[in-house]
Formats: sequence, structure tokens, C-alpha cells
Amino acid sequence: MSKVIYLTDQRAAAAAGDAAPAGTAVLPPAGTAVLPPAGQPALDTRARPLRDLRISVTDRCNFRCTYCMPRDAFDSNHVFLPHAQLLSFEEMARAAAVFVRLGVRKIRLTGGEPLLRKNIETLVGLLAALRTPEGDPLELTLTTNGSLLARKARALKEAGLTRVTVSMDALDPAMFARMSDTDFPVADVLRGIDAAAQAGLAPVKVNMVVRRGVNDDQILPMAAHFRGSGHILRFIEYMDVGSTNGWNMAEVLPSADVIARIGERFPLTPLHTDPMGRVAQRWAYADGAGEIGVISSVTQAFCEGCTRARLSPEGRLFLCLFASRGHDLRALIRGGADDDQLAAAVAGIWAGRGDNYSERRLADTPGAPRDPKVEMSYIGG
Repeated sequence: MSKVIYLTDQRAAAAAGDAAPAGTAVLPPAGTAVLPPAGQPALDTRARPLRDLRISVTDRCNFRCTYCMPRDAFDSNHVFLPHAQLLSFEEMARAAAVFVRLGVRKIRLTGGEPLLRKNIETLVGLLAALRTPEGDPLELTLTTNGSLLARKARALKEAGLTRVTVSMDALDPAMFARMSDTDFPVADVLRGIDAAAQAGLAPVKVNMVVRRGVNDDQILPMAAHFRGSGHILRFIEYMDVGSTNGWNMAEVLPSADVIARIGERFPLTPLHTDPMGRVAQRWAYADGAGEIGVISSVTQAFCEGCTRARLSPEGRLFLCLFASRGHDLRALIRGGADDDQLAAAVAGIWAGRGDNYSERRLADTPGAPRDPKVEMSYIGG
């Protein structure tokens, strides 16, 4: 029997007048467009600007990381999105152009594993050709597990990609295999990182998800390995993304503990970061050997500075990594809406955004039930 992992809920959407099905984007009535003034970003209910767009190009991945695509949920019976339902590269680029008009200055390609999407360089080229209203190019990045990076790095750079981020949760081969639930060698991921740097996709960022009692013994080896390399290692608190990974607060190692462990061996100095749009808190090695970052969504929520929107592979717009509900932009894109109508719809959706899941999680009673959430493998981290 086939299985389908929960993507979006079916609760009725609260709306004035006729109610629309949950997750449906609706064109605003004529004369009610909420487009921001030219050159100004769209703002949500907390005055957070729309600056960053993450486009998930596929829900497929060749790893089965235990915190993202656990094998017992994403097994051989799992039903992935059929290709016909995915946005084409041209549709993604058209949507991206609308987001740029509304204030987006950085686009990240994610997945699943984005390098599994055939001819991904074509999409990179389309996005690299976009310009802001001021005529500036975008910051165009991609997050990958590194398995195909050595093969693809040069072509990605030539197509216009700016940087890459590589997910890598351990240096030790056995622990890497346990975390990724794959037999892909960690040495090949390291070769992919080197290839990306040599191609000019630098600085390469390396993301390590830390689970207390599982791979936290890899913190110091990872720090020691990447010190002085020019790459930026970032430690991510284990998050309750989706509903399949069996998240437990007891497995969360606070970022403060990570910094303390590293600082005991390699003294660190904090670096200032603008809180609006900030994801990682940055720290520099006192001896000048580079920097690290920590992403602390669980223990130090940064919702107040979140400027990110997420577009799923088949065109649903999500306003939070922990969302339960998306807005169907594909229906507008394929239904004849022009760019002005699409922009007005996106601006209206963003204007109603009040998402602050991580802040609410901090205030929740331990053990309190939570709504099902979109899976990270579908919407991207």
C-alpha cells in the first residue's frame, strides 16, 4: 500500500466573503491591490520585509537523514510528486521575478536534493539573469547534501550561482552513515566541498545538525577540520520540522553549549549581525582562523527578523518553515494571471503574515500537542 506524507492541511481558510479552500491563493478584488511603493519591499503584519525566497525544486533526495527523511516514513512505497505537477524552470523563474519586484534580494535553491533535478543549471541561469529594480544581480545560492557537487560545481558557477551550502552532520564515516542513513562516503562530500571552492562558489557554508547523544561528539572534530579552510561551519539545533522525525526536546543541544565546547579549545569572539534577516549568530576564531555560526531556532527564536518565503516544488507558497498550510500559486501561474495580478496576490499573502512558530514553541507547555507541519524534505530547510 502506498503512503503519502502530509504536506498541507485541509482546514477551511478564514476569509471575508466566500471561503476559499485551505492553501488556495486568491486574486485580490480589483482596486484592492496591496503592492508596496516602487522600490520598497512588501511588509508583513510585524513589519518584516520580504527579502529572501527559498525555492524547493524537488521533493526527492538520495539520502535518508533521520531528522529530515526518516526511512521508515520515506520508504520504497512513498509517493513523490509526479513531474507534471512540478513547476517548470520557466514558471519558477517567472515567480521569482515577481518576488524580486516585491523586495527579494536573495534566492536559495533547495529540496529534497536540488542537484537531483535534471538540468538544474538551466534554472540557475534563468535566475542569475534577474535584476532588482535598482539593476543589481541577486545573491543566488543552493543547499545540497554534496553527493553530486563535485560533478556539478563548475557548471553551477558558470550558470551564475553565487555560493553553496553543504549539509554534513559528521566527519567520522560511521557517524556520517548513521546520520544520513546512506552508504555514500563522507570523503566524497568533502571532495564536493573542495570542488565548489575551487569553482569559485565560496565561501562554502557547511551545516551540521546537532543531536544531543547522537552526533554531538562530532562538534570538535568538525570545528578542527574546517578551521583555517576558508569554509564557514554552522551548527544547527535539532528542530521539530515536519511530523515524521520523532523530534524530542531532550535531543536538542542548545547552541550556547556548542559555543562553550568549541570556545574551551578554540577561543571565540562574537561578530555583529543585523537581526533583520539573520539566521545564524556568527563567531570568529580569536586567532584569525575563520568563523563559525550557530542557528538556534529552538532555544533562541529569531522569528522577529525572519524575512523568508518558501516556494514548494509544485508552486505552494509557505510563510514559515514550520507551517501547516501553503498558498497555491501554481493555480494562478497556469490559470492566466498576469504578473501584476500574481504580484498583488503574493503581496496580499505576505501582508497577512504573522507567523512566529519558534516563539510560540518556547512558550508552549512541555508535551502540548502541536499541529502537523510541512516536511522539510518538501519545502527545504
